[in-house]
Amino acid sequence: MSANLAVLALEAPKKVQTAAQLAHEFNLRHGNEPITPQAAQKWLKGTAKPSADKMETLAAWLDVTPHWLSYGPAPVAAKKPPVGKRGTQVGQSGALTEKEARLLSKFRELSEHQAFLVVEIVEQMALEREVWKGDGR
Repeated sequence: MSANLAVLALEAPKKVQTAAQLAHEFNLRHGNEPITPQAAQKWLKGTAKPSADKMETLAAWLDVTPHWLSYGPAPVAAKKPPVGKRGTQVGQSGALTEKEARLLSKFRELSEHQAFLVVEIVEQMALEREVWKGDGR
């Protein structure tokens, strides 16, 4: 949960970079008992988890579900590519196309956080493709 919270807090419209900022922004949105910067720090470090009502406030603020905030995206099952008669992967020569090489080059220039987000987006798109495979998408 702490990694998801830290990433989303940095991506919030008003970037949250410290526990004090997180506590302040959270308290503006939470109608019940406020939290201290120390509590926010524990959330960010993963040494404490917010109560259910606080998790709801965090999730609503960061525009995710409480489940996603706690556990992240659902894992994508690894699929083995089809194998041809000689044991090679069907449709793959092993060499990158020019388009793939450009994409990889640009990907390597991203920050660690940006690369994480790109991977998450691609995994979600692949998952969606599997779910909707039969409708022509």
